[in-house]
Amino acid sequence: MPQFPIRGAVAVITGAGSGIGAALARRLGARGAHLALVDIDEAGLEETRASLRDGDRRVTLHPMDVADRAAAAALPDAVAQAQGAPADILVNNAGVALGGSFAENSEEDFDWLLEINLHAPIRLTRAFLPVLRSRKAAHIVNISSVYGLIAPVGMTAYSAAKFGLRGFSEALRHELADTQIGVTVVHPGGVATKIARNARQPAFRNDADPAAMEAALARVEKLLKMPPDDAAEIIAKGLQRRAKRVLVGHDARLIDIVQRLSPTGYWPVLQRVFQS
Repeated sequence: MPQFPIRGAVAVITGAGSGIGAALARRLGARGAHLALVDIDEAGLEETRASLRDGDRRVTLHPMDVADRAAAAALPDAVAQAQGAPADILVNNAGVALGGSFAENSEEDFDWLLEINLHAPIRLTRAFLPVLRSRKAAHIVNISSVYGLIAPVGMTAYSAAKFGLRGFSEALRHELADTQIGVTVVHPGGVATKIARNARQPAFRNDADPAAMEAALARVEKLLKMPPDDAAEIIAKGLQRRAKRVLVGHDARLIDIVQRLSPTGYWPVLQRVFQS
Protein backbone atom coordinates (compact mmCIF):
# COMPACT_ATOMS: atom_id res chain seq x y z
CA MET A 1 0.00 0.00 0.00
CA PRO A 2 1.44 3.44 -0.89
CA GLN A 3 2.35 5.84 1.88
CA PHE A 4 -0.26 8.32 3.05
CA PRO A 5 0.29 11.76 1.44
CA ILE A 6 0.69 13.90 4.57
CA ARG A 7 2.08 16.96 2.77
CA GLY A 8 -0.79 19.30 1.97
CA ALA A 9 -3.34 17.24 3.96
CA VAL A 10 -5.55 18.90 6.58
CA ALA A 11 -4.99 17.13 9.92
CA VAL A 12 -7.44 17.57 12.79
CA ILE A 13 -5.78 16.77 16.13
CA THR A 14 -7.72 16.73 19.40
CA GLY A 15 -5.95 17.25 22.71
CA ALA A 16 -3.43 19.40 20.81
CA GLY A 17 -2.79 21.82 23.68
CA SER A 18 -0.17 19.62 25.36
CA GLY A 19 1.52 16.23 25.48
CA ILE A 20 1.28 13.83 22.56
CA GLY A 21 -1.24 16.02 20.73
CA ALA A 22 1.05 19.07 20.73
CA ALA A 23 4.03 16.93 19.74
CA LEU A 24 2.05 15.31 16.93
CA ALA A 25 1.12 18.77 15.64
CA ARG A 26 4.84 19.53 15.38
CA ARG A 27 5.65 16.23 13.68
CA LEU A 28 2.82 16.41 11.13
CA GLY A 29 3.46 20.11 10.57
CA ALA A 30 7.11 19.34 9.82
CA ARG A 31 5.86 16.87 7.19
CA GLY A 32 3.84 19.62 5.51
CA ALA A 33 0.36 19.00 6.92
CA HIS A 34 -2.07 21.85 7.51
CA LEU A 35 -3.16 21.74 11.14
CA ALA A 36 -6.58 22.15 12.77
CA LEU A 37 -5.80 21.99 16.48
CA VAL A 38 -8.51 21.18 19.01
CA ASP A 39 -8.38 21.44 22.81
CA ILE A 40 -10.43 22.74 25.72
CA ASP A 41 -7.30 24.63 26.84
CA GLU A 42 -7.07 27.71 24.61
CA ALA A 43 -3.80 28.86 26.18
CA GLY A 44 -2.34 25.43 25.50
CA LEU A 45 -3.35 25.70 21.84
CA GLU A 46 -1.55 29.03 21.59
CA GLU A 47 1.57 27.46 23.11
CA THR A 48 1.41 24.64 20.59
CA ARG A 49 1.08 27.10 17.71
CA ALA A 50 4.07 29.07 19.04
CA SER A 51 6.14 25.85 19.15
CA LEU A 52 5.63 25.13 15.44
CA ARG A 53 8.33 25.94 12.93
CA ASP A 54 7.69 28.68 10.43
CA GLY A 55 6.26 27.43 7.15
CA ASP A 56 3.56 27.95 4.58
CA ARG A 57 1.11 25.50 6.16
CA ARG A 58 -2.17 26.71 7.62
CA VAL A 59 -2.70 26.44 11.38
CA THR A 60 -6.16 27.03 12.85
CA LEU A 61 -7.18 26.78 16.50
CA HIS A 62 -10.50 25.30 17.60
CA PRO A 63 -11.02 25.69 21.37
CA MET A 64 -13.76 23.28 22.44
CA ASP A 65 -14.70 20.51 24.84
CA VAL A 66 -14.68 17.29 22.80
CA ALA A 67 -17.50 15.99 25.02
CA ASP A 68 -19.76 18.82 23.78
CA ARG A 69 -22.04 17.04 21.31
CA ALA A 70 -23.10 20.16 19.42
CA ALA A 71 -19.50 21.39 19.09
CA ALA A 72 -18.38 17.95 17.86
CA ALA A 73 -21.12 17.86 15.21
CA ALA A 74 -20.19 21.36 14.02
CA LEU A 75 -16.43 20.81 13.94
CA PRO A 76 -16.09 19.42 10.37
CA ASP A 77 -17.72 22.55 8.91
CA ALA A 78 -15.74 24.81 11.25
CA VAL A 79 -12.47 23.19 10.13
CA ALA A 80 -13.38 23.36 6.43
CA GLN A 81 -14.31 27.03 6.73
CA ALA A 82 -11.20 27.99 8.70
CA GLN A 83 -8.82 25.92 6.57
CA GLY A 84 -10.44 26.57 3.22
CA ALA A 85 -10.43 22.79 2.66
CA PRO A 86 -12.02 19.72 4.30
CA ALA A 87 -10.18 17.43 6.71
CA ASP A 88 -8.11 14.53 5.38
CA ILE A 89 -6.82 13.20 8.73
CA LEU A 90 -8.61 12.87 12.07
CA VAL A 91 -6.49 12.17 15.15
CA ASN A 92 -8.60 11.36 18.23
CA ASN A 93 -6.03 12.01 20.94
CA ALA A 94 -7.77 13.98 23.70
CA GLY A 95 -8.01 12.02 26.93
CA VAL A 96 -8.27 12.21 30.71
CA ALA A 97 -7.55 9.87 33.63
CA LEU A 98 -9.37 8.91 36.82
CA GLY A 99 -7.78 7.66 40.03
CA GLY A 100 -9.19 5.02 42.35
CA SER A 101 -10.79 1.59 42.07
CA PHE A 102 -14.21 0.88 40.57
CA ALA A 103 -15.75 0.84 44.05
CA GLU A 104 -14.18 4.23 44.80
CA ASN A 105 -15.24 5.91 41.54
CA SER A 106 -18.57 7.70 41.47
CA GLU A 107 -20.90 7.03 38.57
CA GLU A 108 -20.54 10.69 37.59
CA ASP A 109 -16.74 10.47 37.40
CA PHE A 110 -16.82 7.15 35.53
CA ASP A 111 -19.22 8.59 32.95
CA TRP A 112 -17.12 11.76 32.66
CA LEU A 113 -14.10 9.71 31.61
CA LEU A 114 -16.09 7.59 29.14
CA GLU A 115 -17.55 10.73 27.55
CA ILE A 116 -14.11 12.15 26.78
CA ASN A 117 -12.05 9.01 26.14
CA LEU A 118 -14.58 6.87 24.26
CA HIS A 119 -17.80 8.60 23.29
CA ALA A 120 -16.09 11.76 21.98
CA PRO A 121 -13.79 9.91 19.53
CA ILE A 122 -16.78 7.91 18.29
CA ARG A 123 -18.88 11.06 17.83
CA LEU A 124 -16.07 12.91 16.08
CA THR A 125 -15.48 9.95 13.79
CA ARG A 126 -19.19 9.92 12.94
CA ALA A 127 -19.12 13.68 12.30
CA PHE A 128 -16.05 13.58 10.05
CA LEU A 129 -16.75 10.32 8.19
CA PRO A 130 -18.83 11.91 5.38
CA VAL A 131 -16.07 14.46 4.83
CA LEU A 132 -13.35 11.81 4.85
CA ARG A 133 -15.32 9.72 2.35
CA SER A 134 -15.15 12.64 -0.08
CA ARG A 135 -11.34 12.85 0.00
CA LYS A 136 -8.99 11.07 -2.37
CA ALA A 137 -7.12 9.62 0.62
CA ALA A 138 -8.13 9.87 4.27
CA HIS A 139 -7.06 8.44 7.59
CA ILE A 140 -8.30 8.13 11.18
CA VAL A 141 -5.84 7.72 14.06
CA ASN A 142 -7.31 6.71 17.42
CA ILE A 143 -4.99 6.96 20.43
CA SER A 144 -5.78 4.05 22.73
CA SER A 145 -3.21 2.97 25.36
CA VAL A 146 -1.34 -0.04 26.68
CA TYR A 147 -4.38 -0.12 28.96
CA GLY A 148 -6.31 -1.06 25.85
CA LEU A 149 -4.15 -4.21 25.83
CA ILE A 150 -4.10 -4.97 29.56
CA ALA A 151 -6.37 -3.94 32.43
CA PRO A 152 -4.50 -3.10 35.65
CA VAL A 153 -5.85 -2.56 39.12
CA GLY A 154 -7.20 0.98 39.53
CA MET A 155 -7.86 1.43 35.82
CA THR A 156 -11.42 0.19 35.38
CA ALA A 157 -12.74 3.37 33.78
CA TYR A 158 -9.62 4.07 31.73
CA SER A 159 -9.29 0.49 30.50
CA ALA A 160 -12.99 0.31 29.68
CA ALA A 161 -12.59 3.36 27.45
CA LYS A 162 -9.29 2.33 25.86
CA PHE A 163 -10.37 -1.27 25.19
CA GLY A 164 -13.58 0.17 23.75
CA LEU A 165 -11.66 2.54 21.48
CA ARG A 166 -9.48 -0.33 20.32
CA GLY A 167 -12.53 -2.47 19.47
CA PHE A 168 -14.26 0.43 17.74
CA SER A 169 -11.14 1.16 15.68
CA GLU A 170 -10.63 -2.43 14.59
CA ALA A 171 -14.28 -2.97 13.60
CA LEU A 172 -14.34 0.37 11.78
CA ARG A 173 -11.19 -0.55 9.86
CA HIS A 174 -12.82 -3.77 8.71
CA GLU A 175 -15.95 -1.89 7.62
CA LEU A 176 -13.85 0.65 5.66
CA ALA A 177 -11.51 -1.92 4.12
CA ASP A 178 -12.84 -1.33 0.60
CA THR A 179 -12.61 2.47 0.86
CA GLN A 180 -9.80 5.00 0.71
CA ILE A 181 -10.05 5.60 4.48
CA GLY A 182 -7.49 3.94 6.71
CA VAL A 183 -7.74 3.43 10.47
CA THR A 184 -4.80 3.21 12.87
CA VAL A 185 -5.13 2.37 16.55
CA VAL A 186 -2.20 3.47 18.72
CA HIS A 187 -1.13 1.93 22.04
CA PRO A 188 1.36 4.24 23.80
CA GLY A 189 3.26 2.99 26.82
CA GLY A 190 4.68 5.35 29.43
CA VAL A 191 4.88 8.77 27.76
CA ALA A 192 5.96 11.76 29.86
CA THR A 193 2.73 13.77 29.76
CA LYS A 194 0.73 15.40 32.56
CA ILE A 195 -2.21 12.97 32.32
CA ALA A 196 -1.41 11.25 35.64
CA ARG A 197 -0.82 14.54 37.48
CA ASN A 198 -4.05 15.96 36.07
CA ALA A 199 -6.12 12.85 36.83
CA ARG A 200 -9.41 13.39 38.62
CA GLN A 201 -9.37 11.78 42.06
CA PRO A 202 -12.29 10.29 44.05
CA ALA A 203 -13.92 12.82 46.38
CA PHE A 204 -12.70 11.06 49.55
CA ARG A 205 -9.09 11.68 48.50
CA ASN A 206 -9.50 15.42 48.83
CA ASP A 207 -8.56 15.03 52.50
CA ALA A 208 -5.67 12.63 51.85
CA ASP A 209 -2.14 13.33 53.07
CA PRO A 210 -0.58 15.56 50.36
CA ALA A 211 2.88 14.06 50.91
CA ALA A 212 1.56 10.53 50.48
CA MET A 213 -0.38 11.54 47.36
CA GLU A 214 2.73 13.17 45.89
CA ALA A 215 4.83 10.08 46.62
CA ALA A 216 2.26 7.85 44.90
CA LEU A 217 2.19 10.17 41.91
CA ALA A 218 5.98 10.18 41.73
CA ARG A 219 5.96 6.36 41.56
CA VAL A 220 3.55 6.49 38.61
CA GLU A 221 5.50 9.22 36.83
CA LYS A 222 8.71 7.17 37.05
CA LEU A 223 7.11 4.85 34.49
CA LEU A 224 6.32 7.74 32.13
CA LYS A 225 9.71 7.99 30.44
CA MET A 226 9.32 8.55 26.71
CA PRO A 227 9.38 12.21 25.55
CA PRO A 228 6.12 13.15 23.79
CA ASP A 229 8.04 14.18 20.66
CA ASP A 230 9.55 10.69 20.37
CA ALA A 231 6.12 9.13 20.77
CA ALA A 232 4.68 11.51 18.18
CA GLU A 233 7.38 10.61 15.67
CA ILE A 234 6.48 6.90 16.00
CA ILE A 235 2.79 7.73 15.51
CA ALA A 236 3.48 10.00 12.53
CA LYS A 237 5.51 7.24 10.86
CA GLY A 238 2.67 4.80 11.55
CA LEU A 239 0.21 7.15 9.89
CA GLN A 240 2.56 7.65 6.96
CA ARG A 241 2.78 3.92 6.30
CA ARG A 242 -0.95 3.42 7.04
CA ALA A 243 -0.20 0.99 9.88
CA LYS A 244 -3.18 -0.81 11.35
CA ARG A 245 -1.70 -0.82 14.85
CA VAL A 246 1.18 1.11 16.44
CA LEU A 247 2.88 0.15 19.71
CA VAL A 248 4.75 3.10 21.21
CA GLY A 249 7.73 2.27 23.40
CA HIS A 250 9.64 -0.77 24.64
CA ASP A 251 7.20 -1.11 27.53
CA ALA A 252 4.25 -1.30 25.14
CA ARG A 253 5.96 -4.03 23.11
CA LEU A 254 6.81 -5.98 26.29
CA ILE A 255 3.25 -5.67 27.58
CA ASP A 256 1.89 -6.85 24.24
CA ILE A 257 4.12 -9.94 24.29
CA VAL A 258 3.29 -10.87 27.90
CA GLN A 259 -0.43 -10.41 27.29
CA ARG A 260 -0.30 -12.61 24.19
CA LEU A 261 1.57 -15.35 26.10
CA SER A 262 -0.72 -15.22 29.14
CA PRO A 263 -4.04 -13.54 28.27
CA THR A 264 -5.54 -14.13 31.74
CA GLY A 265 -2.41 -14.33 33.90
CA TYR A 266 -0.36 -11.36 32.74
CA TRP A 267 -1.02 -9.05 35.68
CA PRO A 268 1.13 -10.76 38.40
CA VAL A 269 3.96 -11.10 35.84
CA LEU A 270 3.84 -7.45 34.82
CA GLN A 271 3.62 -6.33 38.46
CA ARG A 272 6.92 -8.07 39.18
CA VAL A 273 8.53 -6.61 36.05
CA PHE A 274 7.57 -3.00 36.67
CA GLN A 275 8.14 -3.05 40.43
CA SER A 276 11.64 -4.43 40.08
